[in-house]
Amino acid sequence: MESTAVILNGPRAIRVDNLPIDPPGDGDLVVDVTASGISSGTEKLFWSGDMPPFPGMGYPLVPGYEAVGHVVEAGSRTTHSVGDLVFVPGASCYRGAQGLFGGAARRVVTAADRVMRLDPGTGDEGALLALAATARHAMAGPGHAVPDLIVGHGVLGRLLARLTVAAGAPPPTVWEISPARRLGAEDYAVIHPDDDPRRDYRSIYDASGDAAVLDRLIGRLARGGEVVLAGFYAQPVAFAFAPAFMKEARLRIAAEWTRDDLIATRALIESGSLRLDDLITHTRPAAEAPEAYAQAFEDPDCLKMILDWSATP
Repeated sequence: MESTAVILNGPRAIRVDNLPIDPPGDGDLVVDVTASGISSGTEKLFWSGDMPPFPGMGYPLVPGYEAVGHVVEAGSRTTHSVGDLVFVPGASCYRGAQGLFGGAARRVVTAADRVMRLDPGTGDEGALLALAATARHAMAGPGHAVPDLIVGHGVLGRLLARLTVAAGAPPPTVWEISPARRLGAEDYAVIHPDDDPRRDYRSIYDASGDAAVLDRLIGRLARGGEVVLAGFYAQPVAFAFAPAFMKEARLRIAAEWTRDDLIATRALIESGSLRLDDLITHTRPAAEAPEAYAQAFEDPDCLKMILDWSATP
């Protein structure tokens, strides 16, 4: 069995080619992917060569952990049926390439307990489930406060803002330096940080991935406030101790989503509490992956790039 896949041979070295894949077992599914998303966080760091040492890292690799597709084969020990629409958070089924994260391919073989069934009417937006679950994971948990300030109005920042509003909390303020990205807000304000005089935020969520922003955020906290690092940071994260000491600042790092986050987020989407519309701005055929990856990371107007696999054999 083979699959057409995006293969990252090294920094900025992408091709689309066929790879042998493992045969499925009784507990596995074979999924034909229709759409996969390009992550502007971790995938950008692999693409640029800036990713710090990471378990399982090595070239060549198949990137991608945001895929949606249909089951074409279901093992006897699974509860899935052929035709089910599922979200696939990547796969490690490839021979000759690392599966990190392995979702950017036409066909994948994966354990059934890793995928998530989706409503049959879900389109390409189903690929956003992982990012929405990431936002939910950052906010969920005992003692976690919803954000009153969010830094960055990319897809993650928008999802954090939408989840805050959906929770019935006061609308957050969102900082964004790009004029184009300050557009598209509903029920909350997006402003340039220089236009914000507040210095009493209780809970600041950083979705920018900028390791240099921490000192500025600590200066905007109320005493005892918290900064949540919700992005992924290539550079060491550091801050001046004295201002943080005077604020009695708290720092929390939000890790990746869990399966419980996927389940809870799917329920929010299906109930209409969380919308995923207006987040995908660009779609390109999978055969144009080299150009799509460059545009996803270099075009400021590109919020989310989707690879369309439907025409790929």
